[in-house]
Parts: sequence; structure tokens; C-alpha cells
Amino acid sequence: MPVPLLDLRAQYGPLREALLEAVTRVCDSQRFIHGPEVEGLERELEAFLGVQHAVGMSSGTDALLAALMALGVGPGDEVITSTYSFFATAGSIARLGARPVLVDIDPDTFNIDAEAAVAAITPRTRAIVPVHLFGQPADLMPLINAGVRHGIPIVEDAAQAIGASYDDHAVGSFGAIGCFSFFPSKNLGAFGDAGLVTTNDPSLARTLRLLRNHGMDPKYYHHIVGGNFRLDAIQAAVLRVNLAKLEEWTAGRQRNAARYRALFADAGLTDTVRLPVEAPRRTHIYNQFVVRVPNRDGLRAHLDAQGIGTEVYYPVPFHLQKCFANLGYAAGAFPNAEAAAKDSLALPIYPELTESQQAEVVDAIRSFYRG
Repeated sequence: MPVPLLDLRAQYGPLREALLEAVTRVCDSQRFIHGPEVEGLERELEAFLGVQHAVGMSSGTDALLAALMALGVGPGDEVITSTYSFFATAGSIARLGARPVLVDIDPDTFNIDAEAAVAAITPRTRAIVPVHLFGQPADLMPLINAGVRHGIPIVEDAAQAIGASYDDHAVGSFGAIGCFSFFPSKNLGAFGDAGLVTTNDPSLARTLRLLRNHGMDPKYYHHIVGGNFRLDAIQAAVLRVNLAKLEEWTAGRQRNAARYRALFADAGLTDTVRLPVEAPRRTHIYNQFVVRVPNRDGLRAHLDAQGIGTEVYYPVPFHLQKCFANLGYAAGAFPNAEAAAKDSLALPIYPELTESQQAEVVDAIRSFYRG
């Protein structure tokens, strides 16, 4: 049987009536911008994440952009981040005229090399953006401590990590600002683009609320130049329904990750397939289950022929992207990221994945390497 990388229909089915009721509620109210659905979601996410302020945004990308704008990042500034992430991380920095200062990753977790990030600080550093990649928190304390010493804010890119924790506290609650994405494929997904910023600083919260609505308060009175980064009420209503299931879905992903470990061990593949590492002091919520394998592209073609979905996150690190050639990085600059780009492969991990489907995935991998 085919095994998709992600099956959103399986998630949607049991919630169909509640989701349609939520959408209908918004349609009947005719309040599509701001309003009680957005405010209700923000309060619920504040409680879930343990933060003082949650501000709905139009996407995870706009969340990052607004966060950096709120911190005054602009031309001539430097912002340190990982070279290995979704494009929005570095793209948001560049859009503001700042320079992305890229560093390598920890080869075990795929997350930013905290020691390298601290070493990259200069007098022009305006922010550090660690990414909690694939659902596992980055090593935050070295970055936070360096930020305190140098007066540099931390912006957490938690687009893939809602519900993940570091030292028993939710990601997005540590830095000056946390940024989340609710793209449909995320652990908590909307019916389109949606995002969130979090902060414990009331002044930053007010600035972020202004920025998402053209810097306007009250209507037609503009304090700063912002953008249209508003979260649609329909998306907020959908997310409120899905949020009630998030902990259950996270437990399902973690259960499936544990089952993969057992299946790979039983198949005698643990010397061939390098499984995800769960670092100490961190809770992994498995937005992706990324393995590292020899002959990655050959394996991917083999799995595709058998109807098993996979994805490569990410085939080209930022420092090798054409649009960032002006940064002056060369091939070989960040060997850990370059190696991950060549041998990493994401397998299906969604919570509705069955034991038989997982066994099929592992058996197909075994047949590729063992014949």
C-alpha cells in the first residue's frame, strides 16, 4: 500500500464537523479580520506556551520578518543564524537589508552550532536566530548567556517546533521573541498560511501588534511603518480546533518515532541508517523524522517506486544558494551542513501512521540495502 509522507486527510476526517462549524461561525459573524477568534487563539496559545503575549501573524515568514523589524534590524546590521534551515530564516534577514552571518550545524541534531554562533558575534551583531529544526530545540543556554553578555536579543525560529521544550519550558518562551508557523504540514496546521510571535516583553508585544497592521492605532493613524501581517479569523478558528488535539498528535509522532527505532533495530539497520538523536534536556516533537543514509538519492528513488513518500530537508544550505553568493561563502565552509544536505532523508512520521505502514517503510529500506 502507498505510504504518503503526510496524510492530512487522515487528520481532517475525525475533526471535519468541528472544523466546518468553526469556519461557519466566522462566516456567520462576518468578522474576518482581528476579532474574537484571533483573540481567543492568542489567549489559548499564551496558556499553552507559558508566555505573556502571543500575537497572531499571517505566516511563519511574516512572524520572522516582524520580529526582526520590532528589534530594529536593518541595513548594516548582522544577524547570526544557521546555514541549514528553511529559506525564510535567512531570507527575512536579507529582506531588511541586514547581513545573514551563517554558521555550521551540530551534526547530531541538525541545529545551530551554539559555540560557532557565539564565536561569530561582532559589534554589528543585532540578533541571533537559532532554529529549532525538525521539532527539536536548539541548544539555547549558550546563546542566551552570550546574548545577555553582549546585549544581543535571541529570536527563536520555532516554526517546526510548537510543543517542544528545553529544560521543561516551551520553545518560544526563552528569547526576546519566538516565531511559529502554522503551515498545513506543521504539527499544528491551519487551512493555509498562518503564524505567531511570542514575547514576555509588553513593549515588544505592542510593537509587534502595530507592525502586523501597518503600524496603525487607531484606524488611519500610523506610528511606525509596518505591513499587512494579520492572521485571518478563519485560520484562527481552525487552529483553535486543532490546538485541542495538539498534545495527542505530538504523542502520536513520538510513539511512531519510538516504533521506528524498534523496527530499524529488528531489521539490523542501525549501523546503516543513522536515526535522529534526541539531545539531553530537550523534548523532540518530530515535525520531521530525518534519517541519514548512504546513497540517499538511490534510496529515495527506490522508496518512491514503492509508493513511499519522502522529502529532502534541505538539499542546498544557505551559503551555497545563488541568491546569497554575495555573502562570500564557498563550498566547504560549513562541512556539517553540506554533509547533511547530501545524506539526510525525511520519512513519514504523521500521528495517524499505522504500525503496518511503518513496517512497510522499514522493510523497503531493508530491501534496498540488504537485497
